[in-house]
Amino acid sequence: MSTLPESQTDNAYKQLRLGILRGDLQPGDRLRAADLQERFGLGLTPIREALTRLSGEGLVEAETHRGSRVSGVSVEELDDLLEVRMDVEASCLRRSIKRGDAAWEAEIIAAMHLLSKAPLPTGLHDRDVVVEWETCHRRFHFALVAACGSQWLLRFWNILTDQSERYRSIRLFRHAKSEAAVRDINGEHRAIMEAVLARDPDRAIALMRDHLEATSTAVKNLMMTMESDA
Repeated sequence: MSTLPESQTDNAYKQLRLGILRGDLQPGDRLRAADLQERFGLGLTPIREALTRLSGEGLVEAETHRGSRVSGVSVEELDDLLEVRMDVEASCLRRSIKRGDAAWEAEIIAAMHLLSKAPLPTGLHDRDVVVEWETCHRRFHFALVAACGSQWLLRFWNILTDQSERYRSIRLFRHAKSEAAVRDINGEHRAIMEAVLARDPDRAIALMRDHLEATSTAVKNLMMTMESDA
């Protein structure tokens, strides 16, 4: 139905999606096509098509006669997201540990090395540092599940991880104190890696749940603080 070259819509989609996931566009922000055109240097039609695609992913909410806005967040949704992600994560980890070969192990080790070398954000001013760390963080978590052998599982994993990143951006961009000050993030990741490489799925899954729950708790506490301050 679209008469535009695919690349224009894809470009708009990628830029807007990245803006949402990294927190440049915050939950509840109004998405006016004219404003987005000026901000991102994109055409109006590809922006509208991109917003439709993002609405299908649950990242954007379309409002009749009012345009679109970035989808809201809630503690209830975050709890639901954590439980569903852990179901998928557990299945992916078990399958990957069973199926993974030496090349899979090598990628996990390499991804962990890069993540450990990436500087941890220390506050709101570290925006570029956040972007670098998030890229390494995503690579590490994907490496753990990459050998599961199911494109459907990986598709669900990516959708759920995208939504998790959106919630995590609330903490990264609105919290003045780094979580690194109260958690050994690299230690958590290393423990998960060691359990995976030891081919111990039960321990790996338990450590992953602890890891995700700690982040979820930090985000929920911040959300409740923001609500009380509003």
